[in-house]
Amino acid sequence: MNTDRLENLDDATLRRDLHRVIERERPHEAEVIAHIAEFDRRRLYLAEAFSSMFAYCVGELRLSEDVAYKRIRAARLARRLPRLLGDVIEGRLHLAAVCLLAPHITEENADELVAASTHRSKAEIESWLASRFTPAASAPAPAPRARVTRVVPVKAKPTAPAEVCNRLAPGPVDLPLAPAGEMAQSTPGEPATEEALFLAHIPMREATREKLRRAQDLLAHTVASADLGEVLDRALDALLDKLETRKNGAAKHPRPGRAVSPGSRAIPAAVRRAVWARDRGRCTFTSSSGRRCDARRGLEYDHVVPFALGGPSTVEGVRLRCRAHNQYDAEQVFGVAFMESKRAQSGR
Repeated sequence: MNTDRLENLDDATLRRDLHRVIERERPHEAEVIAHIAEFDRRRLYLAEAFSSMFAYCVGELRLSEDVAYKRIRAARLARRLPRLLGDVIEGRLHLAAVCLLAPHITEENADELVAASTHRSKAEIESWLASRFTPAASAPAPAPRARVTRVVPVKAKPTAPAEVCNRLAPGPVDLPLAPAGEMAQSTPGEPATEEALFLAHIPMREATREKLRRAQDLLAHTVASADLGEVLDRALDALLDKLETRKNGAAKHPRPGRAVSPGSRAIPAAVRRAVWARDRGRCTFTSSSGRRCDARRGLEYDHVVPFALGGPSTVEGVRLRCRAHNQYDAEQVFGVAFMESKRAQSGR
């Protein structure tokens, strides 16, 4: 784009052109939202080895987390109330307004909420919604989310620390962190450190705080009392050992497993350990282009040949799948209607 031309425009022309560009952008924004809505409805991101629409927007379309969240939220609302796309095109509602209205708007109150939000700022809409939809006094206030901020280790001066958080995701997703080497920023002339540090502001209950103090006391002979990071690191090691043992049988000294009765869906602990190690704790779904799903959360042990069709519970016959791709594979085999009926029966 040639910006030199803009520098030579007079004030009136620049003002007119700015309004024209903004007006021309709104229909494109609405078109993007409509495309995301249909793409999301068909769940086409699954075949591309993404576990959610949010992950696809961030990983494939290269949108920022904030923009991806807002567009997906607007897209899902527009599928329910298509009229909102017209409000966006006409400039009555901006994207933030649509997202703010999403939890409250219905067919019955749409006219009222759109009228109250037309040409209003985000702050004005937030204030109006707070007065219009005041929560019951008895409802407990939600606890603030943890905020994790990247900081520069050892003597370096932080420069605009970035926030690493997946709170904007419509559903559980994985936002992989950059390698430590990319995240550490050092002041010129100072040696780079090997490991990046993070500063976490974590709201906690008094009982949790007391547990942390007890852990500090018990580790006083090996860990400096002020080093909360080391205390938390050891606590997480213990927790992970317990969780991984329960999830995939990854015990340091595994006991002989119990025999699995014929016809049982149970997967032996030895098989789960081997599959988890082989698949490296990550969904194994791969797209036709060779991209492997990044999901590491909510993984399930899936039979390569469905168990209902005689698939064996062996290392070769079992793999790791995220919930979304496990269901997607089942739909390819048994059909969407059948799986929807099974999900309805189980309430999932």
